[in-house]
Amino acid sequence: MTYVIAEPCIDVMDKACIEECPVDCIYEGRRMLYIHPDECVDCGACEPVCPVEAIFYEDDLPAEWAHYVTVNADFFDDLGSPGGAAKTGPVDKDHSHVARHGAG
Repeated sequence: MTYVIAEPCIDVMDKACIEECPVDCIYEGRRMLYIHPDECVDCGACEPVCPVEAIFYEDDLPAEWAHYVTVNADFFDDLGSPGGAAKTGPVDKDHSHVARHGAG
């Protein structure tokens, strides 16, 4: 199990969660942030600081956002496990679901 960032983060990216994450597992895409499922240690430090309540423990995701487990995991298909978002920096892409979110 891991923490997951869901739809409320799209186009917000407050980044308070990044500052709280002790293992640097929250990565920045173009339109939202993503938690690396293999790097997350399930500490929960990120969840209470999210101003839009977009972070959920995987088992607590609302049903309408359940697919964000896959969205977060699939974001790392090309990146692998870089071992820290700070050294990676912003990633110039999003998961296809996020990229097309809100598109007419």
